Amino acid sequence: MGKLKVTTFNIRVVAECDKPLNDFDKRKFRIFEFVKNEQPDVIGFQEVSDYMRSELRGGLEGYTLVGCGREKNYHGESATIAYKTDMFELIELKNFWLSPTPDIAGSRYEEDQSGCPRVTTAALLKPNGGEAFWFINTHLDHEGKEARIFGALQILHFIAGCKHPCVLTGDMNAYPDDRSMRLFSENSLIKLTDCTENIKGSFHSYKELSEEEMHKIDYIFTNLPTDTKSAVLHDDVPVNGTFMSDHRPISAWVEI
Repeated sequence: MGKLKVTTFNIRVVAECDKPLNDFDKRKFRIFEFVKNEQPDVIGFQEVSDYMRSELRGGLEGYTLVGCGREKNYHGESATIAYKTDMFELIELKNFWLSPTPDIAGSRYEEDQSGCPRVTTAALLKPNGGEAFWFINTHLDHEGKEARIFGALQILHFIAGCKHPCVLTGDMNAYPDDRSMRLFSENSLIKLTDCTENIKGSFHSYKELSEEEMHKIDYIFTNLPTDTKSAVLHDDVPVNGTFMSDHRPISAWVEI
């Protein structure tokens, strides 16, 4: 099969405080243009509301989108996966909540988690002429340190039970030296490569910052062969003051 281009991209949920310059209805056209130009094979989007999912479905030609909202009614923000329709067969799809009751929509860890439920979407994709793999997309909690650790352990438990290799994308809301991230990068039982290990930062909060000035909270992990030196932090130069998002997308290549 060869190499697949995989991307993680937090596209920033619709927020009143972003108006007028960075309202999603202005940013979405730049997101569509980015995907059209870069042609990732699979994308893990974070912070995708119901309205945004609808807009992405209409604006991303040639892609199938999967995933559900994190709230009790399956609406709200999602960790949406987009894959090229003509390249993959969807074998299996799972949505689970980062909580002690992962099958209950809207559930969460009560100890120190924010009021936001956190959902993970996992798609078992079989590329044309290649072996199936799990593409897992998540968004860990922005407040609870323990909630991030529990969430990371839960995702690792899921990976441990997979019979196929995986790619994990996400806004992890944690720096590389955080315990939750070291659970992924330094795990002796489940060996994952941090494709983004040479990326210094990606979250810029709508500011024109250097890579070193940005926060490193977005990641791509995999147990497929990959060259970490090939990972790229994509540019996001504002157009008339409008960015694509408050995060810059990251892409990596994995061998299937």
